[in-house]
Amino acid sequence: MVRNLGIGAVPHRFRSSFRDGAAERSDAPREVCELALAHVNSDRVEAACRRTDLFERRALMEQWSVFLAA
Repeated sequence: MVRNLGIGAVPHRFRSSFRDGAAERSDAPREVCELALAHVNSDRVEAACRRTDLFERRALMEQWSVFLAA
């Protein structure tokens, strides 16, 4: 889609920018940041035991949208 729209960037850089921004500009835990990027926990035991859907994601995404709009 990015290529079809003629945007001179690659999608991974958007993800990288978000991850750096989340680390530098928020106090969100690492797990929340990774889940916001839809990364899957590769540790099967930890993934099976984690029962939360990390509602903190919403606050993180709201902070990111404010940053982008500024």
